[in-house]
Amino acid sequence: MFHTPCPPRSGRMQRSHGEAALCLDRGRLGRLRQQGSAKAFLPAIADVPEVVFLNTSGGLTSGDTLAYRVDLAAGTRAIATTQTAERAYRAEAGPAHVTVAHHVGAGGWIDWLPQETILFQGSDLRRETSVALEADAGCVMLEALVLGRAARGEEVTQLRLSDRRRITRAGRPVYLEPLALDSAGRDRSHQPALLGPARALASLVMCAQAAQDALAAVRARLGMAGVEGAASGFDGKLVVRLLAGDGWPLRRQILALLDVLRRGAPPPRVWQI
Repeated sequence: MFHTPCPPRSGRMQRSHGEAALCLDRGRLGRLRQQGSAKAFLPAIADVPEVVFLNTSGGLTSGDTLAYRVDLAAGTRAIATTQTAERAYRAEAGPAHVTVAHHVGAGGWIDWLPQETILFQGSDLRRETSVALEADAGCVMLEALVLGRAARGEEVTQLRLSDRRRITRAGRPVYLEPLALDSAGRDRSHQPALLGPARALASLVMCAQAAQDALAAVRARLGMAGVEGAASGFDGKLVVRLLAGDGWPLRRQILALLDVLRRGAPPPRVWQI
């Protein structure tokens, strides 16, 4: 009986890489590309098409890469979201990288409504999100972050995050928001610029002609218990920023605001509880 010894360990861990991209033309799927850990689903929805992205690796750590993309033809409307919260785990050998790049043709509209990203102790994440709008196109873009899981008593004191969000119209920038968190646990409790006691935050943006007209209605829906929020509107943009002590009140506040911005349309099916 022969015994084949196991090869020596190289010290390199297996990494996850995924890419999912698709094109929609007035509700019809024109192209779909799926590779690695990234998948895209189109549930049977009667009204506006929904695109649901999924990372089958279950989370992100050092060296992982993930990319999502939706291309909408002229006059096409769609909702894009993620099946569940994304998780960024401890990363001791460099960052994980996520790229989101959507394109909306003239007269089209996309609601990019991913579920929250949970940042665990020691996580390191680099993310770039861009929405390219053509003439008369519009969008709603959401990003929500949660530092650890409060229900399990987790306290995040060390992390690295670089999160850049950009919206352009006809190639010109109309919204740019860079967010950086580095070792966020350096006694944040008395430092409002470092989130203070908050452990969940979100930005919600609508870019469209006369988007600022919804400002009064949005401000009227702020004030959910456990959430601080503020909104501003100008020049075809409406921006809301939120801070909360935990992810659950933050989600409830987001849903209330989406009800206003989306004129009563139900949230994506995977968001519904």
